[in-house]
Amino acid sequence: MSRSDTPTDARPGESARERYARNLAAHVREMVEPGNLKAAAVAVALMDDGDGSASFILIRRARKLRSHGGQWALPGGRIDGGETPVAAALRELAEEVGIDAHEDEVLGLLDDYPTRSGFVITPVVVWCSRGGKLVANPAEVAEMHRVPVSELTKPGVPHLRRIPQSERPVISIPLVGTDVHAPTAAVLYQFREVALLARSTRVAHFEQPVFAWR
Repeated sequence: MSRSDTPTDARPGESARERYARNLAAHVREMVEPGNLKAAAVAVALMDDGDGSASFILIRRARKLRSHGGQWALPGGRIDGGETPVAAALRELAEEVGIDAHEDEVLGLLDDYPTRSGFVITPVVVWCSRGGKLVANPAEVAEMHRVPVSELTKPGVPHLRRIPQSERPVISIPLVGTDVHAPTAAVLYQFREVALLARSTRVAHFEQPVFAWR
């Protein structure tokens, strides 16, 4: 970590899970009424690395999927009628990568993120303490990676660029040998800022690349 990205709020004897939960509890999240947009939820699914840190699960969606096929994402999808964002995120986590997490493992929620393609995404941060083997569902997941959270605090994160189609900066994060764009990059950047670094940073103003607008 660079000096500016070194946690300054760590407490003696406090685990990463406890620190993340404390920082998320202190964050006053921004909610967006769906209106004509479709409600969705994603899981920032954390797994203990055994060295005092954690990794998150990153997937690439199967190319044949009708919505955002081939794009990098966090496990997640639409919220079904009667579901809460937490229930939807945990259901999708089980369906897509085989992790059966429970509501008591949820550490908190990040800001809602409205997308260009007509969704409002609620990110749910969950610590997958019950373990289990990651098994990608081939109908939905083309690739699956377990990425150390330390990747989010490397120099050059985030990368911002301008495009002629928007006045908003496009955000991306270099991960697993490629550039991961918003909405996933926006969610992961806010997770870094809030949970890792105790900064209540907003991300709804960050833009997606044009290929993700459909």
